[in-house]
This record gives sequence, C-alpha cells and structure tokens, in this order.
Amino acid sequence: MPLSIFILLAVFFLIIIRRIGNIYLQIWQIMLLGAGAALISGEIRPAAALKAVDIDVMLFLFGMFVVGQALEESGYLAHLSYKIFKSAKSVNYLMLYILFGMGAASAILMNDTLAIIGTPVMLLLARKHNMSPKLLLLALAFAVTIGSVLSPIGNPQNLLIALHGDFRNPFLTFFRYLLLPTVLNLVLTLWVLRYFYPDEFHNESLNHSQEPIRDKRLARLSKISLLVILALVAVKIATVFWGGTVQYRLTYIALLGAAPIVLFSPRRFEMLRKIDWSTLVFFAAMFVLMAAVWDSYFFQEWIDRMMLDITKLTMILTLSIVLSQMISNVPLVALYMPMLQHAGAANNELIALAAGSTIAGNMLILGAASNIIIIQNAEKRAGITLSFWEFARVGVPLTVINAVVYWVFLRVM
Repeated sequence: MPLSIFILLAVFFLIIIRRIGNIYLQIWQIMLLGAGAALISGEIRPAAALKAVDIDVMLFLFGMFVVGQALEESGYLAHLSYKIFKSAKSVNYLMLYILFGMGAASAILMNDTLAIIGTPVMLLLARKHNMSPKLLLLALAFAVTIGSVLSPIGNPQNLLIALHGDFRNPFLTFFRYLLLPTVLNLVLTLWVLRYFYPDEFHNESLNHSQEPIRDKRLARLSKISLLVILALVAVKIATVFWGGTVQYRLTYIALLGAAPIVLFSPRRFEMLRKIDWSTLVFFAAMFVLMAAVWDSYFFQEWIDRMMLDITKLTMILTLSIVLSQMISNVPLVALYMPMLQHAGAANNELIALAAGSTIAGNMLILGAASNIIIIQNAEKRAGITLSFWEFARVGVPLTVINAVVYWVFLRVM
C-alpha cells in the first residue's frame, strides 16, 4: 500500500478524534499536516503540488467569501433571512424552508456558494429561536448537497459530466431524471432529522424579528454584488440552455461579484482580513494530498483487480459514494466517466454517477467541500462544531436512503 494512502488514513483518523494529546486540532490544520507529510515523504513533488492546487476553485471561494463576509457584516444577510423565513411559524415549516429553499438555490448558485452564505443564517436562526445550531447546520449541509444534484451547474462534478457527457440539453436531461427523486429525498431528509433530533421539533410558534441594517453603504454594495452574481448565473444558464457560444468560468462570477466590495467599500481591507482564510488553506492542502493519492494509482488498480462491472447502476452508485470519501468526488468523476463512456453508458448511468458522487457528501464530513465550509465557518464564527461522529450518525443512514431513492427512479427511467 502506498505511503500516501497511510497518510490519507491518518488524516481521517485525526479528523475523527480531533486531538493529539492535549492539542485540539481544527480540520484545516489536520489536512495541512497531511499535505505536508506527503511533500516531506516525497509522495508528491513540490512542482506537482503547486500544479495540483485548483486556482479556479480557490479564486471562486475567495470571491464568494468576500461577498458572504460583506453580507453578514453589513446586516443585509440577516435582513434577507427575515424576509425569507418570517412566514415559517413552526419548526417543521422552518426546516422545510431551509431544505427546499437552500436546496433549490444551490442548484442555481452552486452548493459551495450556499454553504458560505447559509452558515451565518443558520447560526442566527438557532440563536433567535433557541434551537440546536447543529440541527440547522446539518439541515443546511444536506439541503445544499441534495439540491445541487438537480442541476448541471449545482456542483463541479455535475458540471464536468454535463460538459463531457454529450447531452443535447444538460438542464432538461438532469431535470428529467433527477427532479422527482431529489424532491422526495429532501422530504425524507426532514423525516431523518426529526428522528435524530425529536426534542427540537416542538409545536410552539416561532416569532421572527427583523434585524437592523448596521452599515447601509456596505449593504448597498452587498446587494449589488448579489445582483451581479445572479445576473451572471442567469446568463450562464441561458447560454447552456440555448446552446450559445458565450462561455465563462464560475470563477469570473465570484470575482466580479466581489468587485463592488473590494473596489468601492472603505471597509475592503477589514472584509479581506475577516474572510475564512483557514478554509482556503484547507482546500489548497486537500488538493495536494488528493493529488498524491491519485498519483499512487491505488484506487484505479484496486478497481481493475476487483474486476467489477462498473457500468451497472448499483455499482455506479456504490463506487461513486464510497470512493468519493477517499479521493473526493471531482477526481472520482474524472476517473470514472471515461470508463463509462468507453463502455457505451446510457444517459441514466452518467446521471447516476452525478447523483452518487454528489450525495456522497451526505455520508461523511470529507465527502463534500460544502461540509468543510459549513463546519469551519461555524467554528470560526460561533465556536460550534460538528464532530465526525455527529455528522456520520445522521449522514450515513441518510445517504443510504438517498441512494435507494435515486436507484429506484433511475432504474425505471
């Protein structure tokens, strides 16, 4: 077994226990230790490590972090959350608003974007209504993961499949196969959360109060940033939907969205100082470690030796869920999709790869980048965390349920 695999297992173990002696480790520190170990041991060369860091992802997250920080600091995010959730008069309705609202938004704005913007909203709702922040953070994590399944631009792995899957119209294809099972899975998520957090689902009425805008100038710039992001996303969707020739990266959307704040706010340096730099360090380190694991060819050779029929619907869902925990979902899709296409896979099999690699994020903390964003944001802002086991005890059974639902629908389509 390559050394990089042992390093990966050590990273998993440390994320589970989060301690070395009396030292409490944050997730970004653990991943940085793993990347450092891979570099020092020679499992990956410095030049390859630099090349492994996905600059597009780093810049996308940077831009969205700037917008998210300005939305929160100005008070505009709290103002928006009041408008969105004020009609939710009970815990059940509030949870439905979170699951379906955040889920639908993640299909358009990408799951990582909603993880950035949604975390402070969940912490605010938990504080206002004396609810468990862990319940709301889990609801947000599951909502943005399941919701992003629905769209070819909901997450990076879906985009990869949509671009290279030879679909005539990716949006219509994804909606056709995934709309009904995704809606059902969001409903079932509420049922699962009610099962694990029964005391939180009381019948008392929720009273919402509007938060004041703290910085009107920053709020105006934040609103402009949001409108820029929404407009650029709408153009991108229209371009893909009608087969236009204008193409631009999601990175540009995030950076142009952040531009009004960085260029025109007198608090620009404060916003830049306060963004979640530790999460950016986590992602850079993760890219390095995953590249070392990828280059070891351990999982590729393992699939070959097992002689698995990787084109069967059950196997696609199983492998994409399990292996996404180990090598992340985007590398998994990059490995798996050419194999399926070479074997003449049908549309429903490529869609199964998209669904499986995405709902893998519901199983364990490392299954989705959005999970890391939510957990690290919550730790930074409120000192609240979700442990490996707290996430897994809800996420593992939920992922099994999600997989069965998608399997049933994709099998009959």
